[in-house]
Amino acid sequence: MHETEAMTAAAIERRFGAPIAGMAPGDGPSVWPRAWYDLAARGCCRAFLSRGVAPELIATLCALALSSPSKSDLQQRDIVIIDDAQIRAAIVSRLTTGAAAQAWIAGAPVLLVFCGNNRRQRQLHAWRGKPFANDHLDAFFNAAVDAGIALAQFVIAAEAAGLGCAPISAIRNHAAEVSELLALPAHVFPVAGLGLGWPARPPRLSLRLPLAATVHRNRFQDSQIRETIEAYDHRRDREQPLRSQRGLDSFGVADFYGWSEDKARQYANPERADWGAFVRAKGFCLD
Repeated sequence: MHETEAMTAAAIERRFGAPIAGMAPGDGPSVWPRAWYDLAARGCCRAFLSRGVAPELIATLCALALSSPSKSDLQQRDIVIIDDAQIRAAIVSRLTTGAAAQAWIAGAPVLLVFCGNNRRQRQLHAWRGKPFANDHLDAFFNAAVDAGIALAQFVIAAEAAGLGCAPISAIRNHAAEVSELLALPAHVFPVAGLGLGWPARPPRLSLRLPLAATVHRNRFQDSQIRETIEAYDHRRDREQPLRSQRGLDSFGVADFYGWSEDKARQYANPERADWGAFVRAKGFCLD
């Protein structure tokens, strides 16, 4: 087995708790690409050096991100680079305080916001004198997915260059305020932020649910999902135990606190209940 193949196989087994049966690439390359290992072993980075990131590098990463697939070539995604100190401070202050505070964001040398943009498509219709006949949920959904794809490709490109990054979904906790700060017009909305910089330490590989739980063949099947998740809870607790328990006032101290208990507690409290109202205020019909 080639070194890269062995490293990739080991990273996949560590992340998912079991090897992939028949790891040989079949019709794939005779030597596994290094990029496969980088993806298998990647981890989220939330600790950065104070060293800045060159604007030219950020611009290149944006170009690579926007080279990603786009629904029907509509290109409904934009990236906002935040380098104005006042705007950045206003956004960071909201993300680093309150119940969903994430202190690490303040230390990220670069902050970006990935946006869905259905405005341009509507502008095309106005300029070309054509009706916008698809004013329903899919218009919002397509733009959101386009932005998510671009975000994923940005992360891949950044990490290939040695940078570290972490997406920030909490940007949507303050969607209206962020939208105003960034002057986002109707039909343009924030999907996620991204903290970017040079890693202060190697990112940690996060354990994931077994592939048997999340990869299906022909038909969706989850008849064993509870047993699978309980086994995952214990594997993750052995290797990457959670440092604290959420919602002690509401739920008390659990004798065993695994991933599933943590996620259930996380979503037991209302969050972003105003998101639908915000999206409608941006001019979207969600029928």
